[in-house]
Amino acid sequence: MPGPGSYLIGEEEKKELEEVIKSGYLVRYGSEDDKNFKRKVATFEKEFSQYTKIKYCIAMNSGTSALLSSLAALGIGPGDEVIVPGYTFIASISAIIYARAIPVLCEIDKSLTMDPSDVEKKITKRTKAIMPVHMLGNPCDMNRILKIAKKYNLYVIEDCCQAVGGSYRNKKLGSFGEIGAYSMNWYKIITTGDGGVFATNDKNLYEKAFGFHDQGHMPLRFGLEIGNRSIIGLNFRINELTGAVALAQLRKLNKIIDTLRYKKSKLKNLIGDMPGVSFRKINDPGECATLLTLIFKNSKDANSFANKIGAKTLMHSGWHVYNNMEQILEKKLPTSFKCPFDCKEYGEEMTYEKGMLPKTDDILSRAVNISTGVVDAGIGANFGININSNDEEIEFVAKKIKGYVEEV
Repeated sequence: MPGPGSYLIGEEEKKELEEVIKSGYLVRYGSEDDKNFKRKVATFEKEFSQYTKIKYCIAMNSGTSALLSSLAALGIGPGDEVIVPGYTFIASISAIIYARAIPVLCEIDKSLTMDPSDVEKKITKRTKAIMPVHMLGNPCDMNRILKIAKKYNLYVIEDCCQAVGGSYRNKKLGSFGEIGAYSMNWYKIITTGDGGVFATNDKNLYEKAFGFHDQGHMPLRFGLEIGNRSIIGLNFRINELTGAVALAQLRKLNKIIDTLRYKKSKLKNLIGDMPGVSFRKINDPGECATLLTLIFKNSKDANSFANKIGAKTLMHSGWHVYNNMEQILEKKLPTSFKCPFDCKEYGEEMTYEKGMLPKTDDILSRAVNISTGVVDAGIGANFGININSNDEEIEFVAKKIKGYVEEV
């Protein structure tokens, strides 16, 4: 069971689901006068808003949908460039491509999040937004990113898909930029199997995103809209069953984050300082504590350690690394074409190649993840502890880690 929320599915989720199933009313829309309409999705959105202190929230069917809706709400499209790190799940990049915009890949630093210095180097006259990804639950250096965005008048879309519940300088992640996008799939901190959330403090962006996610409808919590549609939209809605699970999981989120932070801290303290190994830089204590990342002095030692624990270095962690995204490698995205909507012409083609981010490659080749909450071989975290691990198990894993490091 990959994400911490999946370990805690129990009576609370069952109770919420049973209410919906017994009612026989599964769609998110209904009349407040209908006793069978339980309003699980609307209640979840309200409580998520209260939790994050972000005014407007829309529950969606995935984090990918939330990202695509974010781009649509901001009007980002053909020829526009969006800066995104080369270490992120492919959904961050594919959402930009499906918006017909251009992903511009930037380097990461030892926090495994985007390097603000490289972000500024990648800005061109076509840049419209920065997409910081709070990768592996670690907040980006939002202070520097926001200064850059303000300097160049750029939008900020926070990809919080791996960081629900995290914070930076005592504010919840997703509340810094124009928009925050979250995921609730099986591998995330709270889960509905699949699901996502769009969040913003801007009413105009909220209305646009709501229309985009629901066939152009204006935001209505109950009932069906009557009248003209606002925009051409798609269907990214979730239903009451998904909303029921989301509601139960959200109410466990504080407990999940507190538990992860405690157990990660315990494991890290038991490991202590180890020669030739450092820990990932944590940009803020408000991290989600889902993973403990070890960074070795060289890739040889990192690979040797990874083999001993039955894992892989982050360089080999699938579609989280640009080098492994065969969908885009050696492909050319045209930024030079006439857009059928505004007839603007743009610049040259953008090509994605292995090795184009040498700093990122170096860090990922020397990094190994230890699970402290998210157990997922896809990110190289199939060894470690989970949210239910007891003190004895944590001590056992710490001993194993120290022993294997000594061997390499």
